[in-house]
Amino acid sequence: MTRNYKKIVAWQRGHQLTLHVYRSTVTFPRDERFGITSQLRRAAYSIPSNIAEGSGRGTKKEYLRFLHIALASLKETEYFLLLSHDLGYLPEADFERLAEQVNRTFATLHGLMEAVRKETQITGDMERCV
Repeated sequence: MTRNYKKIVAWQRGHQLTLHVYRSTVTFPRDERFGITSQLRRAAYSIPSNIAEGSGRGTKKEYLRFLHIALASLKETEYFLLLSHDLGYLPEADFERLAEQVNRTFATLHGLMEAVRKETQITGDMERCV
């Protein structure tokens, strides 16, 4: 079932979100380097990395499990962005831009999950694809 993860729109959006998170956190306070900065970055890169890892799994059921992990990481990213904004680390314009990216990524990822879920129900996930 190996897919080229770079062609998956949810991965592309997650990757772009991660790049923007990294750029936005450069100005965070130095004493947050091992706190919010690290946690936010980790949550963000977990989104595309789990989509990529799941795309290389042997079954659709396994793929779906990794998509669920990516979704959880997206929600974690969303919270850390809110926290960063509320603490004054993330300016309003950056927060709004990143929040919109989170929403678009969520919509795309959710759609992908629904499609994989339907495929899994139809095939019963009995076949392993290579």
